[in-house]
Amino acid sequence: MEKQDGITLIEKVIDKDNLDRALIKVRKNKGAPGVDGLTVYQLEGHMKRYYPHLIRKLKDGSYQPQPVRRVSIPKPDGTKRLLGIPSVLDRVVQQAILQVIDPIIDPQLSDNSYGFRKGRNAHQAIQKAEQYYEEGYRVVVDCDLKSYFDTIHHQKLRANLEWFIQDKIVLKLIWKFLKSGILDKDSYIETDT
Repeated sequence: MEKQDGITLIEKVIDKDNLDRALIKVRKNKGAPGVDGLTVYQLEGHMKRYYPHLIRKLKDGSYQPQPVRRVSIPKPDGTKRLLGIPSVLDRVVQQAILQVIDPIIDPQLSDNSYGFRKGRNAHQAIQKAEQYYEEGYRVVVDCDLKSYFDTIHHQKLRANLEWFIQDKIVLKLIWKFLKSGILDKDSYIETDT
């Protein structure tokens, strides 16, 4: 089991301060309820009672994420964008994991990658493109991968995660989130892996 500073990653994930920070982050982001109907505001009272149970389930590997709730939102061109809304408790757990693994993985990523990274944004990407232009480069490629998160090859993702994370409980938990499925109205859809 991987340890940092003598502590396993799952112990860092379930640390009360880490879970509290995750709850604050999820509350700040607000968002719609998942399949259980629990709102961010209802979760706070629920968490105080649920912490010991949650910590035990996370530590022993028995935590089971709920399926995400599928919703469609209209796009400007008239088509629909499908979203998966996790339960707020699952969002707290995901955020707690992110807070622990991000400092391990992020430094390994390309300096030219700006999407979905803490402290990076589109404005910085534009500044970098302008810098390259000043250096004589004249081609910029902007690509948007259609349904990217729906088409990630889970086995390759898993292999890459295992390169950085050796804590089997954390890896198993991430895998459970990837396989938790989708609830679309009353139909359950398995997540491809």
